[in-house]
Amino acid sequence: MSEAPVTVTPTDDSGDRTARLPFPPIVLAIAGCSGSGKTTLAAELARTLGGVHFHFDNYYRDLATMPLAQRALENFDDPALIESPLLADHMRTLAAGCPIERPLYDFSTYTRIPGRTETFRPGPFLIVEGIFALYYPELLPLYQLRAYIDTPDELCFERRLKRDIEERGRSPESIRRQYEATVRPSSLAFVRPSAAHADLILDGTGALDWKVERVLTEMRTRGLMLGAFKRV
Repeated sequence: MSEAPVTVTPTDDSGDRTARLPFPPIVLAIAGCSGSGKTTLAAELARTLGGVHFHFDNYYRDLATMPLAQRALENFDDPALIESPLLADHMRTLAAGCPIERPLYDFSTYTRIPGRTETFRPGPFLIVEGIFALYYPELLPLYQLRAYIDTPDELCFERRLKRDIEERGRSPESIRRQYEATVRPSSLAFVRPSAAHADLILDGTGALDWKVERVLTEMRTRGLMLGAFKRV
């Protein structure tokens, strides 16, 4: 890529968890449907820019009060399952250059791990990624650039099918049932309409390098690269 990774140490040598960046990070949002390629793009942008990748998976609501069988039936592609007030509070803290203690989520039980958090520190670039990254109105003012990956449903399903078989050991039929019952309807209701809030629409069928360069070009146009590099 055109820019070499930037090296910035966000905390001092004391390891103080309250230490903050000397400047607010540049915050980028990457949204798209499940299987659109947003996670891969966000991770590559974080690597290229020397930033950090922040996703929403830790913020699913704790369903410990429900029987396990009932938890498994919840629609995790519905934004109501995200604890958005906590997410927004943590996002505002990160956007100010300060670290957070984010919850840990156990997807095997659909519950928060009791009494445990992990420290997450912002970098000079904060790459925020999730299917609902452009959905919550309270998050939109925090982003300096908002990108949406527009990927056909057929390709999204193919990618999700491959991932769930290889990484989660699920059967093709169970994946298809879930996709048709909750994933696709939710994407049509909540995710695809959020593209209206994007500054940049990316073709999800394009090569990763092409998508990264599109984002970097837009950042240069907006002065986001120059501003960040001057402060390093």
